Amino acid sequence: MRNPPPCKFLQVFAIHFSHYGRRECVRFTDKNDRGCGVFDRLRKLFGGKQAPTSQALPNGIPTAEQRRGGIAYDPNLVPALKNDHKVLVQLFGQIGEAADRGDFKQVPQMLMAFKVHLEGHLIAENVRFYNYVENSMQGDVENTALIRSFRREMNAIARGVVDFVKKYQLPEFDADARTEFMSDYRTVGGLLGQRIEREETSLYPLYSA
Repeated sequence: MRNPPPCKFLQVFAIHFSHYGRRECVRFTDKNDRGCGVFDRLRKLFGGKQAPTSQALPNGIPTAEQRRGGIAYDPNLVPALKNDHKVLVQLFGQIGEAADRGDFKQVPQMLMAFKVHLEGHLIAENVRFYNYVENSMQGDVENTALIRSFRREMNAIARGVVDFVKKYQLPEFDADARTEFMSDYRTVGGLLGQRIEREETSLYPLYSA
């Protein structure tokens, strides 16, 4: 069986995080876009075949008209986003547990489930959190720069996870593929953990009425 192709995103992804604040990802949107461009690109990147899942989207994905009209403050949003983090960590951990047991048959399907949940979380952050905070922070140069750096980082995370999931949609895993999967899994897990920690300590406190 051919080994899966190397995951080039991992090197780029690691550079982005290790040099946080010094290297930037491609900007998806401009200041007048209200996140619509990012939203459309996220849906295209993830495939849009399954409805994204997130507690922060209780009424589904806001329509384009709602996004253009602005998003109101919601005291339940940050708790819902933090709950998404718990679900994502749990799902990612279950993937690692299956791999540790040698149960690689379940891994492709579990990766797809993780991707769907991550898509929902990123869309919720984009259309409900970032739009609101960027508008409310107008004039605050320092915090606006922080918000935009987090928002741009979504590009690296989304592309990285999609590449990781696609790479391991394999009918079977030989010894080499299993070894490489565990290496990639640890890298992605570490980077996602860093992202979650920074969001909850530095980003989410900026959300206020």
